[in-house]
Amino acid sequence: MAVIKVPTNFNIDVEFEIPEFYRRLIALLIDFLMQFFIYKLGILLLEVLASNIDYNESEQWYNLHWLSIVIILGPILIYHVLLEITMNGQSIGKKILNIKVVNENGGKASISQFLIRWLLRDIWFIIILFIGLAKEYQGKNAESTFLILFVFAYFITDIILVVASKKGQRIGDLLAKTILIRINSKGNIEDTIFIDVADNYVPSFPQIMQLSDKDINAIKSILETAKKKGDYLMAESASNKIKNHLKIESTKSPFDFLDILLKDYNYLSTK
Repeated sequence: MAVIKVPTNFNIDVEFEIPEFYRRLIALLIDFLMQFFIYKLGILLLEVLASNIDYNESEQWYNLHWLSIVIILGPILIYHVLLEITMNGQSIGKKILNIKVVNENGGKASISQFLIRWLLRDIWFIIILFIGLAKEYQGKNAESTFLILFVFAYFITDIILVVASKKGQRIGDLLAKTILIRINSKGNIEDTIFIDVADNYVPSFPQIMQLSDKDINAIKSILETAKKKGDYLMAESASNKIKNHLKIESTKSPFDFLDILLKDYNYLSTK
């Protein structure tokens, strides 16, 4: 399994595991199955609606035509972007295979990044492929050939990039500046920077609010990596840099100090 090192704002590299190609492929197939299931549900719903249509009312049939497009194509087209935004970088397939989308710094990807990935998803090129096949049926061979070759070139390039590139990025990831990482079932890399804090919690270092969400993401990633590897020096180095930057004095161990910082940020950011 490939491992990449991502630099953080504290000049400390955090390691992330890049999922194997087969893991991404299985996740994609699971998502295809889910989309097919959604398609079948849409068909059943349209059959129910069609049974209540007056055959003599052309306007009702016209409305049903457009409704069918929304019911069948709508959920399929927005499936990935909707789930990745609402499930913090995961679709159903990704969640089952324990992989997720993050930004290149290892933090939570933004909505704009998810949208860029979505605009270069396979579903759009499959639609282009069908358009190309339809044009061939219409006798427009030159246009059809161009569209079909374009789609195949895109898919081949995408596969080569995922397999051969160091970060396993497809075209959409390169443009969105995102990567796909593997997470384990125990959640060594948590879904977000947020953690549960008791209502009666008393913050120790309010200076933490001087840092951005990106900085907090980096601290959380460093802490999780240091705990996972038992790397005391990594935690100590991060602690010292933060203390110097925020003018904090503390005798707590590096692990405890970083953990308290995260709790302080979570508590203060919700008040």
